[in-house]
Amino acid sequence: MALKWFCRRSLLKEIIDESLIDRIPGRQNDRKTLLGELNWIFTAVTDTVAWNVLPRELFQRLFRQDLLVASLFRNFLLAERIMRSANCNPISHPMLPPTHQHHMWDAWDMAAEICLSQLPQLFLDPNAEFQPSPFFTEQLTAFEVWLDHGSEHKKPPEQLPIVLQVLRSQCHRFRALVLLGRFLDMGPWAVDLALSVGIFPYIVMLLQTTTIELRQILVFIWTKILALDKSCQVDLAKDGGHKYFITFLDSSDAFPEQRAMAAFVLAVIVDGYKLGKESCLKANLIGVCLGHLEAPQLCDQPAEPLFLQWLCLCLGKLWEDFLEAQVMGREENASEKLIPLLSEAQPEVRAAAVFALGTLLDVGFDSGKGVGDEEFDDDENIIAEDIIIKGLLDVVSDGSPLVRAEAAVALARFAFGHKQHLKSVAASYWKSQTNSLRTSFPSMAKFHDTGISTIVSSHMGSLARASTDSQPVPRKGRISSSPSSAPMHGSPLSDDCSLHSDSGIMHDGLSNGVVHTPRPLDNVIYSQCALVMFTLAKDPSPHIASLGRRVLSIIGFEQVVARPSKSSGKPGEAAPASHTPLAGLARSSSWFDMHTGHLPLTTFRTPPVSPPQTRVLSGLRRAISLEFRPHMLGDSGLADPLIGINGSERSLLPQSTIYNWSCGHFSKPLLGGTDANEERAAQREEKEKLAFEHIAKCQHSSSSGLNNIPIANWDTKFEMGTKTALFHPFSPIVVAVDENERIRVWNYEEETLLNGFDNHDFPEKGISKLCLVNELDDSLLLVASCDGSVRIWKDYATKGRQTLVTGFSSIQGHKPGARGLYAVVDWQQQSGYLYASGELSSIMLWDLEKERLVKSASSESECSVTALSASQVHGGQLAAGFADGSVRLYDVRTPEWLVCATRPHQKAEKVVGLSFQPGLDPAKIVSASQAGDIQFMDLRRTKETYLKIGAHRGSLTALGVHRHAPVIASGSGKELIKVFNLEGEQLGIIKYHTSFMAQKIGPVSCLAFHPYQVLLAAGAAGSFVSLYNTQPPR
Repeated sequence: MALKWFCRRSLLKEIIDESLIDRIPGRQNDRKTLLGELNWIFTAVTDTVAWNVLPRELFQRLFRQDLLVASLFRNFLLAERIMRSANCNPISHPMLPPTHQHHMWDAWDMAAEICLSQLPQLFLDPNAEFQPSPFFTEQLTAFEVWLDHGSEHKKPPEQLPIVLQVLRSQCHRFRALVLLGRFLDMGPWAVDLALSVGIFPYIVMLLQTTTIELRQILVFIWTKILALDKSCQVDLAKDGGHKYFITFLDSSDAFPEQRAMAAFVLAVIVDGYKLGKESCLKANLIGVCLGHLEAPQLCDQPAEPLFLQWLCLCLGKLWEDFLEAQVMGREENASEKLIPLLSEAQPEVRAAAVFALGTLLDVGFDSGKGVGDEEFDDDENIIAEDIIIKGLLDVVSDGSPLVRAEAAVALARFAFGHKQHLKSVAASYWKSQTNSLRTSFPSMAKFHDTGISTIVSSHMGSLARASTDSQPVPRKGRISSSPSSAPMHGSPLSDDCSLHSDSGIMHDGLSNGVVHTPRPLDNVIYSQCALVMFTLAKDPSPHIASLGRRVLSIIGFEQVVARPSKSSGKPGEAAPASHTPLAGLARSSSWFDMHTGHLPLTTFRTPPVSPPQTRVLSGLRRAISLEFRPHMLGDSGLADPLIGINGSERSLLPQSTIYNWSCGHFSKPLLGGTDANEERAAQREEKEKLAFEHIAKCQHSSSSGLNNIPIANWDTKFEMGTKTALFHPFSPIVVAVDENERIRVWNYEEETLLNGFDNHDFPEKGISKLCLVNELDDSLLLVASCDGSVRIWKDYATKGRQTLVTGFSSIQGHKPGARGLYAVVDWQQQSGYLYASGELSSIMLWDLEKERLVKSASSESECSVTALSASQVHGGQLAAGFADGSVRLYDVRTPEWLVCATRPHQKAEKVVGLSFQPGLDPAKIVSASQAGDIQFMDLRRTKETYLKIGAHRGSLTALGVHRHAPVIASGSGKELIKVFNLEGEQLGIIKYHTSFMAQKIGPVSCLAFHPYQVLLAAGAAGSFVSLYNTQPPR
């Protein structure tokens, strides 16, 4: 009917008899014939008209749920077009929107004309070949044009139903799949549109094909679909689609990134779906994944991190709550193949490996175990668990909160399965400790005067002894407990919760019923596990600390979170930081991002004159994207309470976050993303240019000195004075911190307080250093505490918007007998290294790109490190000052870590300040001791000092050295600041504030120069921070 009506209205009526329409050669279901081609085009056109005009739900109901109904309404659309031309209106109830004037009907007319024009030749010559219509090729081209210019905010591509029809044709299929993949990559909205048009059954059907060139694009399309709608796992498992992806995963010709997508698809198939788990287990998914994990280790070649990550996640999801798969994993020595991944460079790989290892642990309440099954493979289980736990204990001190969170979750599983044994060991340990340990926990802090003076690892000996003295535990058996209907000892919100006795803190935490208890491991393992559980409960990251307290609650310890420190309530002060569970962690601003197409590490494109070549950490894109599940922490930030009357034992266990977070990678565009990078690069280039201009000015401002009159005085309201200060390089902002780790941010041009917050809520306070990470990008504030904890903040200059990006402990272990850590740290932007030391005989080198400890090298001295300075010109160079007045130069790039050592300060006074001199010389250092002398050294040429300044007499408290200008400043406890040039000439002295009474500045506590301006911030024991420059005061 459509063709006859068209012929009567077209010029073809003069050359084609209407009777030929009924004799068109071919079959309707054969798209290689003329009749099949026309039927195919008509179906595509009517579907496209309906999809673009009708509401989505109505389109699904009329054109996708039933073939007969779809055929009926295609005819209805045709009837509306024909009858409208005769001034008649077809009726439907309810009434459908008009479709007769849609421009796709013009495309149908053109295609029909091209096809029907071949009719006379086909009848005259039986051997003539039918030439297919260019309709589908042209529509795919139109779709490709839309992909080049379209977006979520523009009109959807009207050719999407045609793409679906094209998938049914081999000649256009590959191009259609490629274009469809590009469309799906635009975001979840594009996947939703494709599913609404009915593309799913066609994609399922294509998994039956064996065409090699389609495999990669099909895996990509399924990756994008499952990243949005994981319910498709049911159809994949039911139709045997998992075999397609296992085969692709095991293929040697596919790229690792593509096989990572196949591993993702398989992980989704087995995620919480028993049929999917059983199907993949039978198809040897474990053997395939373990084979690929082992291959790089055997051939000693680096593997693609994303591939390793998803192999681990796939195995973990298969083992999760599936005993049969866990047994098979143990039989294939899976733990031994996963342990090496715990030292991988990328934190995502390490976290995924920890997750996989954790799912292999026996939780102890598997419903599939019968009464007589307790001895089933107990020896093998003990060996496997021993390997896993020893691996987990090594990563508890990892620099990435992502890894530590997974370690805490895995230890919670282990604690649940071995709670009886751990409870006894931990109880003995707790009772054997002094008050110093208990005050380190927030719940105990307010009842003791002094804080913890050593980190938990120093208690290892007493813990091991406590474990041997504890009561013996039955080797096997069943335990049960009475109903825990009574309230726990001390509510998390009560003030007297920590006044209970030690025995009151302990509780059982079990609900009614019988619980399977695995056979015990060695007591040393339990001792080490209890130790790291206490360590996790004091983690610098609030989320990890909460997980640690949750683990302790499983073995019977109730730890309560400290209330946030109350602000002083003084006018103009911003609210304290709210330690949400790392809220707002987004890959748009994280540590180095492996896969999302963000800018790689960049360098200055000029010779390293100044500023030095700078490595830019891409804003902590990993850490800030890690959005932990809300149910893991309550609204108050407390660990979930122990089970009560209606609780379940499984609810005690915290849930892993690495899998859901990793899935987010595939829901983002994988094929583009250059626009944001170009904008970021342009902003960075502008800052580079500005930096060079200021550096040139600094290098020619050698003799003017500083004015005695400050350009600004900032009353910080600090009760204990300013401990350290820091300038923002490109904004008129100065950051100050006091001894209680209260951070305040001030705009010195507008003289306004921008923000104020507490670094943390733990009772141990003490600040060590402030640094800026990524000063040429969106800078992050690195805050190092005296106990070695490092916390990094973003949006620190916006009131109430500060977000804790990451936190970790930079120091592990210290000298026996040392009273505290007294950590000293410094950050080196060019290399991406953070150096840390203190009351220990080694210097820790952390790679913040990889979020891991790269090196723990001996300081080659018996004295404690009191000052560190990393070169900002020569990456890898580090100078350290010691308590005995000695100075050492190190270089991580050389085989010999220690370059040279000298003792410029003859008096046995500690080095207070240390810095590389401005300029390019790699070994010129300025060192100041507490005795008051400032020494200038060239460690490369001679170990003797070439210049000495007697700046102060036994009272030097602070040293400031400008990064580029030839000027240094020293502060004294005798209430004065002296300014010198690099030749030792005194350029000025500052003693008084500019008040009417000419009050003295007070004992100087910190000095900090602006990196690109001759501008000095001076903090004293009082509450004022004064700013001095070389220009006349305003």
